[in-house]
Amino acid sequence: MAKEDTKKTEAPETATAQPTAPAPDPMALSIGDLKNLSTVLDVASTRGAFRAGEMANVGFLYNKLQTFLAKLDAQAKPVEAPTAEAKK
Repeated sequence: MAKEDTKKTEAPETATAQPTAPAPDPMALSIGDLKNLSTVLDVASTRGAFRAGEMANVGFLYNKLQTFLAKLDAQAKPVEAPTAEAKK
């Protein structure tokens, strides 16, 4: 039997400098998270999850959150210029 000499050749490592998107912060809150929080507060208060003494604080937080979300929705909608039909 003949001995076969096998040479192992390694492919040279090529540096691929592809820009990667920054990883999202797992602790960041999105608008969807805030809307879900609003729903949770509403459902929990409807089901009696809070004591009477806590309802004022929960209601204050809920109203503040609703106001904030309403402002964001208003900013997200594009402002439309009045058309000729609207002026008539």
